Amino acid sequence: MSDINTTPLVDVMLVLLIIFLIAVPVAIQTIEKLKIPVFESVESKDKVENLLLTISTTDAAGRSAGEPGFEGANRNGQCRVYFNNTTPVSSEELYDQAFSRLDAIVQRAGGPEAIMEDPEKIPQVHIRGDVNAPWSCVAGAIYNVQAAGYPTVGFISNKVDPDA
Repeated sequence: MSDINTTPLVDVMLVLLIIFLIAVPVAIQTIEKLKIPVFESVESKDKVENLLLTISTTDAAGRSAGEPGFEGANRNGQCRVYFNNTTPVSSEELYDQAFSRLDAIVQRAGGPEAIMEDPEKIPQVHIRGDVNAPWSCVAGAIYNVQAAGYPTVGFISNKVDPDA
């Protein structure tokens, strides 16, 4: 008999169909509804080598943070990333500066093998994002610093007001 038994093939296809019917609505939910929670934060032991990024957007008039008359981040504004909280950078500049900074730290530690021996020496990226900055701005910064070689990216949150 040279015919293929199609029953297992049909079974697998039905299972995949059911999985996709369940997974697709979850995957297409919009990010606009995302609320970043405020939770009790723990004091971190910052190292000098850690990279601090601040992510915001321009306001409705197109002004960046730090400019006179800035009215706060706007969801429709242009992304603004500040390297070490001071220097505004583009995506390409963020990658280049993060890569060169990490490379200098690794070379100072004695090379990749030496820094891998003590995981505490590996620098981290701490992101402080404006609550009104779109997720795409934050995701772009995360992508660039991870592409530059930083293995750990974390977020800085606001402390919970105990009197509120």
